Amino acid sequence: MTDTTPVICLEGLTKHFGRVRALDGLDLAVLPGEVHGFLGPNGAGKSTTIRVLLGLMRATSGHAELFGGDPWHDAPRLHRRLAYVAGDVALWPGLTGGQCLDVLGSTHGSVDERRRADLVEQFQLDPTKRVRDYSKGNHQKVALIAALAADAELLVLDEPTSGLDPLMEQAFQQCVRDRREHGVTVLLSSHIMGEVEALADRVSIIRRGRTVTCGTLADLRRHALTAVHAVTVADPGALTDIEGLADPQRERLDELTDSRFTIDPDHLDAAIGRLHAAGIHTLTVTPPSLGALFLQSYGETLDPDESADEENVTEAAP
Repeated sequence: MTDTTPVICLEGLTKHFGRVRALDGLDLAVLPGEVHGFLGPNGAGKSTTIRVLLGLMRATSGHAELFGGDPWHDAPRLHRRLAYVAGDVALWPGLTGGQCLDVLGSTHGSVDERRRADLVEQFQLDPTKRVRDYSKGNHQKVALIAALAADAELLVLDEPTSGLDPLMEQAFQQCVRDRREHGVTVLLSSHIMGEVEALADRVSIIRRGRTVTCGTLADLRRHALTAVHAVTVADPGALTDIEGLADPQRERLDELTDSRFTIDPDHLDAAIGRLHAAGIHTLTVTPPSLGALFLQSYGETLDPDESADEENVTEAAP
């Protein structure tokens, strides 16, 4: 029987820095074997959440569990079961990349040496060069290789592809899929919407220290509009009588009709039926992207104070 007990369970989590509320009743549940996207702009509380989860910071109130244990009191034991990658990796400049991999590997416990060698090749890292001669992207590669080579049950990835080129981002995505296929759970915090959309089984979007929505992309899209662009042989009409349809546009192109509109998924069949009756020449149906869903959760725009750097908030607050 599959264990569905959450690997990560945060309920009503709060964290105050003086008068600043970095977390304000945040909920988060990450299930075994899933890739869980964790989204929010700077200042939303993502980094604070991860610090509490890793036992680097104690929550003001609320409930936090990691593998069923308390991340604050049981941090050393729990850390043996996870690997963490930050978005701004600091390594030892006098060591080679390979030596850094050895040091990081010793903190993760068991390491699969064959997988590490394969990852070094996949990420095109020269492990003989000293860290002082590495680019930012190569710093990130060292941290990723160390984490992905570890026999960890949980990967906590906070902006993991910062500094990587698009080719290496693709390599990263394939490696995460491989780890998931082997039952590893992944918490992925990233500003790259396409990356999260490509990898995540479920997504949590947070705002001002609270979770505003959580679910699969399919779940989130049920509450958002789908864009439709159709070219038909006959004129399908204004389509305004179809429930759930918005923003209709229609233009006659020689002997064809170009129609564009948005519609909620529950009424898409009715619209497609009307277009089919008019003789479809071309049809494009585009569900909302994760980026669009993210902006919808934020009312299309962010307040100025929500673009503040969370790191500065936590550092400056007493």
